[in-house]
Amino acid sequence: MSALRADLLLTNARVRTLGGPDHELVASSVAILGGRVVALDDVPAHRVLDLDGAVVVPGFHDAHNHMAWYGLSLTEVDLRLARLEAVYDAVAERAAGLGPDEWVVGAGYDENKLGGHPDRDALDRAAGGRRVWLKHTSGHMCVVSSAVLADLGLAEHPVEVDGGRVVTDAAGRPTGLLQEQAQALLSDLVLPYPLATLVDAIERAGRAYLGQGLTSVVEAGVGGGWIGKSPVEVAAYQQAREEGRLPVRVELMVAADVLHPVAAHASDGLPLGIDLGIRTGLGDDRLRLGPVKVFSDGSLIGHTCALTDDFADTPGARGYLQGDAGALRSRIVDAHRGGWRVAAHAIGDAAIDLVLDAYEEAQRRWPRPDVRHRVEHFGVARPDQVARAADLGVVPVPQGRFIGEIGEGMLRALGPERAGWAYRGRSLLDAGIIVPGSSDRPVVDGRPLLGMHDLVNRTTEGGRPFAQEEALTGLEALVAWTTGSAYASHQERERGAVLPGRLADLAVLSEDPATVDPARIKEIEVLRTVLGGELVHG
Repeated sequence: MSALRADLLLTNARVRTLGGPDHELVASSVAILGGRVVALDDVPAHRVLDLDGAVVVPGFHDAHNHMAWYGLSLTEVDLRLARLEAVYDAVAERAAGLGPDEWVVGAGYDENKLGGHPDRDALDRAAGGRRVWLKHTSGHMCVVSSAVLADLGLAEHPVEVDGGRVVTDAAGRPTGLLQEQAQALLSDLVLPYPLATLVDAIERAGRAYLGQGLTSVVEAGVGGGWIGKSPVEVAAYQQAREEGRLPVRVELMVAADVLHPVAAHASDGLPLGIDLGIRTGLGDDRLRLGPVKVFSDGSLIGHTCALTDDFADTPGARGYLQGDAGALRSRIVDAHRGGWRVAAHAIGDAAIDLVLDAYEEAQRRWPRPDVRHRVEHFGVARPDQVARAADLGVVPVPQGRFIGEIGEGMLRALGPERAGWAYRGRSLLDAGIIVPGSSDRPVVDGRPLLGMHDLVNRTTEGGRPFAQEEALTGLEALVAWTTGSAYASHQERERGAVLPGRLADLAVLSEDPATVDPARIKEIEVLRTVLGGELVHG
């Protein structure tokens, strides 16, 4: 080791390596060479950075976010407001600076906080008749103005949409609210985004991420469906990388709508795929293809997720699946057979049943070792579903941050009897499941330290406890946002710990999430971020 000369030595630090059987291994220095950690000792280095006692942890990894969507939202009207009138005022303010044919686009409204969804007629008045498109914070619905409805031929009469709804008032007149797959009706009007616009959004989001200690993320759906921004969306990420404008490591989920029958040989067992047989794993440590993304249901706070029992605040309503159950199950099984990892969005327990059934069938008919299919959100999971996910080796991907920002709406939707099933933590660990950290940004504020705070404290925005028996410790929350998320991406040998041989992706913090007062985790500052051995923030 004496002959080693590192590129960079971080010294006089408290290094939370997350090594050892209990993730308790600590060190005081990190030596970096060629973009990887080479030692946890003071060794000769071309550059030495004294951290004056700051805490070093692995760079944070968000296992489920929407990077391009978030970057686009930063230029849209911010609708995270508390009153409907404030929404209309914000629309009017933006409209005042636009031409008559320009759109007012806003994002982030939550009817649980506003007291209801915005209404087309009020939007018409606020925007002076312009086209208005307001996106719900969940992404699973939106509201549009009368001018947009007229463009769609829906000004006075709805249409039936498989897996979605054009919501109407008591007289049968569309209100402007489009749920789930009904949002796809807008596609011809607003999609695709130009690649240049998407590259700008990707860079804008990534720069924000570096300042929050994020070094890698999973983009949860590109290329198709209501979640995609362009059928050539992967090209935007490739272009961003080529131009030096992809600030963080990215794994891309491919929307299931992109899969189609491929003309492979019958013996290949590829019933569905994308051209050239491309599938999960193509790429490198900076940009790679991850799972195929399948939507089975919708939103909990939006009351469109598929439950086995009624919503507590809406008797008679149980949500719905985003397609025929048999077709959804076949798509999951066929994607597995074709070599894809599958990441199925399932929030309601009825949807989780369908997804777990499909995963079990897929593995029984076409076994693959350590495949790690995922259930995105695993939102309302019964105890038997926790045990079953563990038995199947499935990775649930819950968002603890939901509790701190939209928890009041979730409590109303579920009632006290089922609150303990929502966005679990402790019971997953107790079942032997490795829990990843994720945000679903921009559905909520995606700062990792806020996410850790909510995994530990589990208190709603209104100050109410939310199933605190599911709380994690500070160390467990840190492990989730590093090692746990790396595991969910099959990357635990490359990232998620500060150990020799791992990628030198690091966050330098003012305090240690594992030992600080739990009430102060969200106050921890990100002082520096290191990606591949390069100081990229601070």
